[in-house]
Amino acid sequence: MALDQSFVGRTYPPTPAYEVGREKIREFAEAVGDTHPAYVDREAARALGHADVIAPPTFVFSITYRAAGVVVQDPQLGLDYSRVVHGDQKFRYVRPVRAGDRLTVTSTIESIKSLAGNDVLDIRGDVHDEAGELVVTAVMKLVARAAEEA
Repeated sequence: MALDQSFVGRTYPPTPAYEVGREKIREFAEAVGDTHPAYVDREAARALGHADVIAPPTFVFSITYRAAGVVVQDPQLGLDYSRVVHGDQKFRYVRPVRAGDRLTVTSTIESIKSLAGNDVLDIRGDVHDEAGELVVTAVMKLVARAAEEA
């Protein structure tokens, strides 16, 4: 059953603040194999004009994915998450994520399409800092595969 188009544009409440820690940044950079010194060395980050270490570009996925969980678990939307695969991910940065940032995410359903019986859902996560300034926008594409016919 196709997802309800009336959900396009629906915005969910912001998440509680997530405080970005130096150690979390270091662990993430290590996990993805990114050895840029600005991710682990405060002085290297300062040499690039940052007050503290910065996070790799995909770091924010960990908090936007969690925020998108509120959307996919919305019982009124009716998404069968057992059939979902992650189709695409895009980030539009205003500035890098920094250690010490306290970030919230507001998720919005950007689009719902039906392609060959599959539901394709785009969820935008707007990430704001404690001052309310936009830091990054992440757009996640989820594909709910069509149910196989018996």
